[in-house]
Amino acid sequence: MKQRVLVKFSGEALAGESGYGIDTQILNYIAHEIRQLVDNNIEVGIVIGGGNIIRGVSAAADGVIKRTSGDYMGMLATVVNGIAMQEALEHIGLEARLQTAIKMEQIAESFIVRRAKRHLEKGRVVIFSAGTGNPFFTTDTAATLRATEIDASMLIKATKVDGVYDKDPMKFEDAVKLDTISYDDALKDHIKVMDDTAIALAKDNELPIIIANMNEKGNLLRIIEGDYTKCSIVK
Repeated sequence: MKQRVLVKFSGEALAGESGYGIDTQILNYIAHEIRQLVDNNIEVGIVIGGGNIIRGVSAAADGVIKRTSGDYMGMLATVVNGIAMQEALEHIGLEARLQTAIKMEQIAESFIVRRAKRHLEKGRVVIFSAGTGNPFFTTDTAATLRATEIDASMLIKATKVDGVYDKDPMKFEDAVKLDTISYDDALKDHIKVMDDTAIALAKDNELPIIIANMNEKGNLLRIIEGDYTKCSIVK
């Protein structure tokens, strides 16, 4: 039986050093990392944030824009990133489908879990965009929800760090990497790598969350094959 995973990328990851927009070189790098998985008979779903374009919380910070509207703006940003990711995957010869939680027939399929699973079974990469379709929920929660719905064996959050630390490794030289942390401890300590709603949902469904460095070439495949030396596991 094929293994099925969901990989979550932040929108900021696509921006590169500019901090805004989409760096096509990074997009191409991610596409090749995903291709490694597909070439090894792994079924892949993807969720991408929208922080490289706009964040709902930030847009609504001064009260001019309502939080609900700000969040919908953020959802649209994830669709922009999803279109870019689909293009990058197809550019290197992979089949990809973009599904949205908000109807946009001219751009993408609406999210239907049975259709998503069928695409995955056929070897297509499925990109899930527009979050959960509801305001007040992050793309971390959307990633956990979609991973659960498609029966993924794990959720990999591809970040700029190689795992979970007891404190910020960028600020504290004595920060200690935690190879494994329980859902309960992650919730109790408010681990910042995923929001509490996402972790609670993962706990309820016994979905392992892997925190890994996306800039470590080949890391996604190594993790799926069982090499957990360069990541942390919330389970």
